[in-house]
Amino acid sequence: MPANQPDPSAGLPAPKPATAPSPNASAQASTLAPKYNVALIGQRGVGNGLDFYSIEREVALGRQLAHEVESSAKVITDPVVTEYVNRIGQNLVRNSDARVPFVIKVLDTEEVNAFALPGGFFYVNSGLILAADNEAELAGVMAHEIAHVCARHATKNMTRAQIWNMASVPLIFIGGPVAYAISEVAGLAVPLGFLKFSRDAEREADLLGLEYDYATGYDPQAFVEFFEKLDIEKKKPNMVAKAFATHPMNVERIEAAQDEIRKYLPDRPEYILDTSEFESVKARLLAYDNGRRIGGAKPNAGRPVLLKRTGTSSDSGSGTSTQDSGSAPNPQDDGRPTLKRTPTSSPD
Repeated sequence: MPANQPDPSAGLPAPKPATAPSPNASAQASTLAPKYNVALIGQRGVGNGLDFYSIEREVALGRQLAHEVESSAKVITDPVVTEYVNRIGQNLVRNSDARVPFVIKVLDTEEVNAFALPGGFFYVNSGLILAADNEAELAGVMAHEIAHVCARHATKNMTRAQIWNMASVPLIFIGGPVAYAISEVAGLAVPLGFLKFSRDAEREADLLGLEYDYATGYDPQAFVEFFEKLDIEKKKPNMVAKAFATHPMNVERIEAAQDEIRKYLPDRPEYILDTSEFESVKARLLAYDNGRRIGGAKPNAGRPVLLKRTGTSSDSGSGTSTQDSGSAPNPQDDGRPTLKRTPTSSPD
C-alpha cells in the first residue's frame, strides 16, 4: 500500500477534546441534542444509519476514484502549498466526526471548488485558495467537504440507489462526489443537476462543517460570508459560477447557517480569521500561475499582452533597482494570525 494512502486498519483519528466552554455555554450544551452539541464531536454517531458500505469498502472505493482523478488532473507538488493546505485540513479532521484518515491534495485548476471522495480522499482546487480572502474562508469550505465524508453522504446515496434497484442504471442517477469524480475522469456528459447532494445532505454538511470550523478555532461566519460573496459573482459565466453547480448556496441555506451559528455556537472572545502564511501561499500560487502564462500558456488567445518595464538604476540614480520579493517584510506583519475579537457590551 502506498505510503501516502490511508490505511483503514491503522488507527482512526482520535476525537480531539473539546475546548472548555463558558459556564453559560455548558448549561446550554447540556440541553442540546448530540447533533448540535460541539462538546460531543467525535462521540455522537454522525454517519450512522442504513449503509451497505463498510468503512473498509468505502476507503477502497475512494482510493480507486482518487487514482482516476489523479491520472487526469494535475496535482500541485509545491511543498509549501501542499503542507499548508494539508495542515489546515488535518486540524479540521481532528476536530470532526471522521472515522477515516484523510489524504488531502491540491489540484491545479482555476475552478472555485473542492471535493472529498468516499474514504477521506480530499481535493482542494487552487482556484478556491485564490478566491478566498482569508484562511477562515478557506477552512470553512474545507470543513463543509469534510462533513460530507463524516456523514457518509456518498455511500448512503449509493445505498439508496441499490435499494431502488438502480445499481445498473447509468451514473447520472447517483449524485455526490462519486459521480463528480468519475464524470470528470471519464468525460461523461453528465448533467450538473445529477451531481448534487440532496438538499438535506447539504444542510447537514453546512451544520457539521460550521461546528468543525468553530471547534478548530476559526470564525464560522467566514463560511457564510464566502458564499455570500460568491453569490454576487455566480451570474457571471466564469469559474466562480461553477462552484454553485455542485454546491448551490441559496438564501434559505445562508439564513439557516446564520441561525445555527447563533443558536449552537457560543460566542468566543476571539477567532482565527487570517494568517500571514495564508497570504504567502496565495501569493505563491499567483506567482506560479503568472509564471505558467509567461512560459507560453495562452489562456486569452487573441488578446494583446502588455509588458510593464521595471525600474532601472538610471531611474533613481542610486544604482539600485525596485524592491523585490526578497526585501525585508513589513514591520507591522509579525507573522501572527489575525484574530477577530467579539465585541463586548459596555457596563451600565
